[in-house]
Amino acid sequence: MHNLKLASVVVGLSIASSGFAATEIEWWHAMGGANGEKVNEIAQAFNDSQDTYEVKPVYKGNYTETMTSAIAAFRAKQQPAIVQVFEVGTASMMAAKGAIYPVYKLMKDSGQAFDESAYLSAVTGYYSNSDGQMLSMPFNSSTPVLYYNKDLFAKAGITNPPKTWEEMGSISKKLMASGVKCGFSTAWQSWTQLENFSARQNIPFATQANGFGGLDTKLVFNGPEQVAHIKQMGEWQKSGVFSYGGRRSDSAPKFYSQECAMYMNSSSGYASIKKNANFNFGVAQLPYDDKTISSPKNTIIGGASLWVLQGHSKEEYKGVASFLSYLSSASVQADWHQFSGYLPITKAAYDLTKGQGFYAANPGTETAVIQMTSGIPTENTKGLRLGNFVQIRDVINEELEAVWAGKKDAQTALDSAVKRGDVLLRKFEKVNK
Repeated sequence: MHNLKLASVVVGLSIASSGFAATEIEWWHAMGGANGEKVNEIAQAFNDSQDTYEVKPVYKGNYTETMTSAIAAFRAKQQPAIVQVFEVGTASMMAAKGAIYPVYKLMKDSGQAFDESAYLSAVTGYYSNSDGQMLSMPFNSSTPVLYYNKDLFAKAGITNPPKTWEEMGSISKKLMASGVKCGFSTAWQSWTQLENFSARQNIPFATQANGFGGLDTKLVFNGPEQVAHIKQMGEWQKSGVFSYGGRRSDSAPKFYSQECAMYMNSSSGYASIKKNANFNFGVAQLPYDDKTISSPKNTIIGGASLWVLQGHSKEEYKGVASFLSYLSSASVQADWHQFSGYLPITKAAYDLTKGQGFYAANPGTETAVIQMTSGIPTENTKGLRLGNFVQIRDVINEELEAVWAGKKDAQTALDSAVKRGDVLLRKFEKVNK
């Protein structure tokens, strides 16, 4: 009897220990709030689906903080297996060749089925090499759209949202005449008003195919089209047609409070707007300048992708590959897309969402997908791959703010931003050559 008890204790201990035998995979991310809770839910669902691996998500702060933490951890040889890096950090991650394990190679080495053609090319192009091989896994990809207050539009007798920048001005003035304080505001001004403005018009933001062609790229967003646009924005800032509210999404309250009738921000802002806006709102495509182009090109993505870092065991990498396959599955991607407003990264997730009737039940949620996938991306609309781009955006923000404040004219500000930005590009080129 005593031996039987001992045997049962041994069996019990081995069962208990087997519960902790799963290979741990650390995933550092920058998703706070509701999106962070969803990330935990996705990881838990993967963990519950099998007992070989355990993904442990760790929130490390905003995008810049997360990337900085990962770099510091790698130097200290304490790096996670997976790190979420925002799109402007792509060139820096690509340059760190000894630090990353390219996703296409990881999947092949791990024996995972991996078909790059299953992903949306407008999304994956940003994170692929010149041979079209994916270096990182797109996770939360977004693109800017135009949100508009349907109630204020109806009050002003306006039926449709503006399609062109000229209409942005005329509709804003009509709205203001009906009592609205400002026509529109914008978030992430470099992304919406220069990076995506350039893509929409199919004009370059930088040489060398916006940096995809090499490190010796130079900024060219001080061209006549961009200067004319920023000049117009500066004039609108004075008259109230445009009202600047901050570098990130700080201007959202202007839209929520109905101070401004229109608001340009990420497609991923849909959930927050739905939560905070006590009025009917619509989602339209980003406006374009019909004097420059008759049919606008696709916008470019924002958001982030998941990079796999070197320095881990084969078993961990098998788990990472398995998790990335799970993340890419149609059901997981469709759920993430519908919850967050980020783009579906695969055709299957898009088709599933459409088949489930989500777009029909939530008008406007398909706008970003249509805007991103209309036409074949050109070298001006594939995205940006520029070194030190976090710092370059800071420079652009400073110079644009000088225009909004009436301290500089558009040409002077953009010339200065290009000159200062090129210095940062040369520093990056020198370090990574």
